[in-house]
Amino acid sequence: MAELSASSVGLTTADGRPLKAALATAQQRAKRRAFLLVLPLLAFIVITFIVPIGQMMHQAVYNDGFSANMPRLAAWFAEHPVGTDPDESAWQALALDLQDASAAKTAGQVGTRVNYEMSGTRSLFTSTARKAKGFAPPYRDAVLAAGAKWDDPVLWGTMRQVSRAYSGNFFLAALDMTHDPQGNIVAMPEDRQIYVNLFVKTFLLAGLITFTCFLLGFPIAHLLATLPLRWSNLLMILVLLPFWTSLLVRTTSWIVLLQQQGVVNSALVATGVIPDEGRFQMIYNQMGTIIAMTHILLPFMILPLYSVMRPIPPSYVRAARSLGATSWTAFRRIYLPQTLPGIGAGSLLVFILAVGYYITPALVGGASGQLISNLIAFHMQDSLNWSLASALAALLLGAVLVLYWLYDRLVGIDNLKLG
Repeated sequence: MAELSASSVGLTTADGRPLKAALATAQQRAKRRAFLLVLPLLAFIVITFIVPIGQMMHQAVYNDGFSANMPRLAAWFAEHPVGTDPDESAWQALALDLQDASAAKTAGQVGTRVNYEMSGTRSLFTSTARKAKGFAPPYRDAVLAAGAKWDDPVLWGTMRQVSRAYSGNFFLAALDMTHDPQGNIVAMPEDRQIYVNLFVKTFLLAGLITFTCFLLGFPIAHLLATLPLRWSNLLMILVLLPFWTSLLVRTTSWIVLLQQQGVVNSALVATGVIPDEGRFQMIYNQMGTIIAMTHILLPFMILPLYSVMRPIPPSYVRAARSLGATSWTAFRRIYLPQTLPGIGAGSLLVFILAVGYYITPALVGGASGQLISNLIAFHMQDSLNWSLASALAALLLGAVLVLYWLYDRLVGIDNLKLG
């Protein structure tokens, strides 16, 4: 009798269901269970991370302060091409919109939106809105009687730019660029170019802080990995100790240490290293920012390095030495390449943290030690230009992502080890 192959006889489970269908059902049930387990974390990430970033990106290109409160004039701009001189219908739209804005008490919002692009115009809108109730034809003469600046073609060009709720004006401003009255993109005057230079300074300082943390952290991590367990545990406690202290306390402690009448300068004067009148200015400048941020971010460099150095067998270097290699050659060709994943992880972590740091530069940086994060906070809290703050934050996020992509292309993100 010919034996029946397994393929000619359908395999079934104990309850009679086909085995293939039962396995598929079990896999789907396992996937649903796994999804439900990670659903709280996924919801948390979406609510606290993805949604705020999406709102930030939207805020950077959306501002309806003008279009929502000046609908007639916005419609006139939409119907007439760039370069069209305002006719009586445009002046009528302006006058009627100012009357409505005066009644709704929104003239300040309109003026603030225009003031973002052309300084000194908010007061023009608010003062004219207070007089708008008596406007009558001819509207051009009525509006000009309230303020002669309304006849400025630059003002009309600016109002045209802000008449759309969605625009890239805030990204242009974040790149020190703007539109001229004809709508062409031009660079801002040199005395108003702030943000690009601040971006460059932020990344340069972050790179310097990262390099300094590497120079200080590498030997400490090496000691942690090679010392006997008793001493390495004690050293690890000293490395982790800053995490148990408030960031504000650590930052203000540097103010006490580095100020001209502080501990460091007084010690140098007492030992005769410097004269009393030659005390160093080490606070409220870039030096203060670098010193304080290096101290605060140093553990973030040490820990990834330690996690990579710890498993490296000491016998590798001893074997290289026994084969004739010098100490420097053994370190450079045997030990250092094995620490590259930790160097990359620590450098990337410290650099990203340094780029977005706010509290420390605000307290110890002074005018010259401020980073782009401090200017973002200024626009969020003081100038209330949230759209420009969002554009600056979006550019900062984009720059960090580009650096992350370059790291992945050059080194490989798979080689990054944080622990």
